[in-house]
Amino acid sequence: MRLLSIGVMCISMLMLAVASAARPSPEELKKQVADTERAFAATMKARDHAAFTSFLAEEAIFFSGPTALRGRERIANAWRKYYEGERAPFSWEPEQVEVVESGTLAYSGGPVYDPGGKVVGRYNSIWRLEAPGRWKIVFDRGEAPPCNCGKNE
Repeated sequence: MRLLSIGVMCISMLMLAVASAARPSPEELKKQVADTERAFAATMKARDHAAFTSFLAEEAIFFSGPTALRGRERIANAWRKYYEGERAPFSWEPEQVEVVESGTLAYSGGPVYDPGGKVVGRYNSIWRLEAPGRWKIVFDRGEAPPCNCGKNE
């Protein structure tokens, strides 16, 4: 019985060592999220609505004006209009990416550009790791840039 306990303990320690050795570093996780965000943004340029939808978590929430869009299907339906036509109405790219210590949630944010390349807003997204190397967006919020109201330029 004692030999069995020692064997189970050794196997448990080995499994823990393998699991921690296989875990990507924080920098590798940040790169994964940035690369995922770039691939997500590339769906707009490619005019590929199905690919856009594949990045959405089933329970995703996108803030769009005063109401939130809830769920992959509603978000995909609402965003379909942005994928119509030959030219993308906007583009975006990650400027900042942060990953929580556990490596399961991440933030990405950056500028949103009009077709001419002018910054017209910012986006903020929260991603969830759903499988090794596979991130899905769970929250997204786009915002207009701050106004220079009343300031002389």
